[in-house]
Amino acid sequence: MELILAVVIALVVAVAVTSGLVISGRKKKQLPPAEPPSTAPTITAPPAEPHVGEEAETPREEPRRTVEEVELPAEAAPEAPAPEAPVVEEPLVEEPLAPEIEVPEPTAGRLVRLRARLARSQNSLGKGLLTLLSREHLDEDTWEEIEETLLTADVGVAPTQELVDRLRERVKVLGTRTPDELRGLLREELVALLGDFDRSVKTESPEDTPGVVMVVGVNGTGKTTTTGKLARVLVADGKSVVLGAADTFRAAAADQLQTWGERVGAHTVRGPEGGDPASIAYDAVKEGIAEKADVVLIDTAGRLHTKTGLMDELGKVKRVVEKHGPLDEILLVLDATTGQNGLIQARVFAEVVDITGIVLTKLDGTAKGGIVVAVQRELGVPVKLVGLGEGPDDLAPFEPGAFVDALIGD
Repeated sequence: MELILAVVIALVVAVAVTSGLVISGRKKKQLPPAEPPSTAPTITAPPAEPHVGEEAETPREEPRRTVEEVELPAEAAPEAPAPEAPVVEEPLVEEPLAPEIEVPEPTAGRLVRLRARLARSQNSLGKGLLTLLSREHLDEDTWEEIEETLLTADVGVAPTQELVDRLRERVKVLGTRTPDELRGLLREELVALLGDFDRSVKTESPEDTPGVVMVVGVNGTGKTTTTGKLARVLVADGKSVVLGAADTFRAAAADQLQTWGERVGAHTVRGPEGGDPASIAYDAVKEGIAEKADVVLIDTAGRLHTKTGLMDELGKVKRVVEKHGPLDEILLVLDATTGQNGLIQARVFAEVVDITGIVLTKLDGTAKGGIVVAVQRELGVPVKLVGLGEGPDDLAPFEPGAFVDALIGD
């Protein structure tokens, strides 16, 4: 009995010891350290909808479907492939077409073709003289009216007196004066007054170099345009031309001249705006020699005749060009509508460069035809070309007979 009691006590003690060890092990187990408090703002969720208590909804019975009744979702149709973007071909960049080369009108007889334009603006001179000469009695008053008519037409004092004296003598000797006789008489005297000059533009150089023509004149006379039209005249006569754009002070002057040249296939030598005109003129002649051109036309800057420095520079251009050879022509462009004022310009230019010929522009407008006589007498050089319109082929070689016929009519 005692033995059984001792066994029971031993068992109880063993169980107690074992329980203590388990409890002690559990107490020694360490929990993970607490996370530090977050600094992020606390987001408070909205209160949940009450679903308990009195506010809870009463559950509703829903019809249930069998497995057979449940329809599977239809398979999504395969997406159609995205249409390919059309291939856009880059447009080919075409090179600018060269301007079509024009064929200028022949110069022979050009003044005759333009006679109607000249006659419209000069009728007052020719018709007025014929009317006065047809009077039955040519007294002193009539001769004074004849003189006034000639002076009004810008013929000039000395040429007018010379013409009136010759007419008086011829009429006195002639006696009877029929309209045809008077017209023939007046025509002869006017042609004689215009003088017998060589009016061809010199483009034949004695040396193995191109003929060089320099065009000068004041601003506003149409000098650059005249240079371009002169290139057409020379091309029409079978010449090859190189243009020198030595007018570097007027905006777009070089562009204007180059456009004229491209129309007839003439190469234009140009430089920067405000560049040295003498250098460009020199290069133009050099280019003409390299291309074996027939003629080099040099357009100089339009200069006010009162600015001595600019006029001296024109002399420099002349000297530089002459290093290649002599200048064959120096043409002075005058606006015919300026009348006697044009003579002042002519005198100043003649002092700086040796003028060899005159180009009268705008002779078809309000110009007075007598300026042809006056400017020739002033400079002792001929009018070689006249401008009778704004068309590209309205620059014509001057022909005294055709000019007088246009003045006095048929």
